[in-house]
Amino acid sequence: MCCGCAIIAGVPIRTKRWNDRREEQDGFRLLICRIRPRGVSRANETWDEWWPDLGPSRELLAAFQGRTGAVPLQWLAYSARYIEEMTRQTFRIRSLTDRNAASETVTLLCSAACTDEARCHRTLLARVIERVTSESGRRRRP
Repeated sequence: MCCGCAIIAGVPIRTKRWNDRREEQDGFRLLICRIRPRGVSRANETWDEWWPDLGPSRELLAAFQGRTGAVPLQWLAYSARYIEEMTRQTFRIRSLTDRNAASETVTLLCSAACTDEARCHRTLLARVIERVTSESGRRRRP
């Protein structure tokens, strides 16, 4: 993935922070944080919809950030647990896969504090969507 895009069936799944400038090519901008950004009025939202269930659980995020009193989770353990949490979001993942299959660009938005795209759940979720889209395409072929 370069420049915040995963190419899926010729249509990009883009990833950005919620406060990054909206661009025409962003398409459907989806906020995937568990907690809504504080201090942002409805009139100033930079996203089209907010699906908090696609963000990491509060418990997982606290474990990753070391707020549980234990040693913080390493990235690989966090990634595996986040992907496991997303297996319970079949309906939402399918909805995004369907949008993508219909050639609609989707931009996954995360926290303004999340500056490292390579270590962010938005990138993990883009890969999950890519995998589901790829698997769906293989099943449809004769």
